[in-house]
Amino acid sequence: MNLQDNNVLTCVWLGGGTRLTLRNRMRENRIVSLRNLMLFLCLAALCLAQSGDWQTLTDLPGVDWQGLTGAKKTLALKIVRTEACSCGCDMKLAECRMKDHTCASSKKLANAVAKEVAAGKTEAVIRTDLKQIAAEPPPVLDDPVKISTTGDPVRGPANARVTLVEFSDFQCPFCSKAVPVTKALLQQFPNDVKLVFKQFPLEDHAQASFGAEAALAAHAQGKFWEMHDLLYAGYPNLSRATIMGYAKKIGLDMNRFTADLNSHKYKANVDSEEKQGEDAGVAGTPTFFINGKKYNDTFDLATVVPLIRKELK
Repeated sequence: MNLQDNNVLTCVWLGGGTRLTLRNRMRENRIVSLRNLMLFLCLAALCLAQSGDWQTLTDLPGVDWQGLTGAKKTLALKIVRTEACSCGCDMKLAECRMKDHTCASSKKLANAVAKEVAAGKTEAVIRTDLKQIAAEPPPVLDDPVKISTTGDPVRGPANARVTLVEFSDFQCPFCSKAVPVTKALLQQFPNDVKLVFKQFPLEDHAQASFGAEAALAAHAQGKFWEMHDLLYAGYPNLSRATIMGYAKKIGLDMNRFTADLNSHKYKANVDSEEKQGEDAGVAGTPTFFINGKKYNDTFDLATVVPLIRKELK
């Protein structure tokens, strides 16, 4: 028998076992497919449940229901579940609060509902008032919020009476333009103002996250502001080659800096600062807080200086 005959015999000999293996595999594939289907259905049900939460939950992020019970809270919930948000999202107020915690419009309007219901206003009056409130421009400064600044880069005296917190993106053109304004403020109030920098890289800026990690790696070596100034001076180029050149220029330990970048050592820090910003109402960059109060106007000296002087009084 030649080699070809041996191969034929081997195939015949293994044929039954092969068919058995195929049947087993088909059975296993059906089981896996069924499991995948069940997982998909569970996830779909979860998504549907989450999307419907805003219609059933009685507590919403950033909304103060204090003092509202019984019929009054029922009325407030009815209004926020049926009135549209004014931010252009095509969602109801309660829906927007659940799906976009950073939306200042839904937060303002939902809290206005709570206050007006607590004051005893009727549903019709509250709905009319909401339209007027939605049309009002935001205040220059929001109510203060707590923002942790422990370990963050700081420019200015530690005991300054005014703390300016900046959430920024190294590839944002508006952030780049804000740099000379912050420097001028520190020069004008050398003993009374300090600047704290927070990372908030935007998703549509491809190199922003890498720049943020690089800045924190430089901060770990005591050279944050030197890297900060170079990153903005070279805007918008945040390529690895460019940043490595900056690191050499400011005298960083290159082995340590390279290892920190390669391991993404500070990515968790960047993510944490982004979360802090979102919780504080940051929706874009740059966003500034003056003693914890979110600033909602053009960031220029003519507007900011009077606010700082008011804080100093």
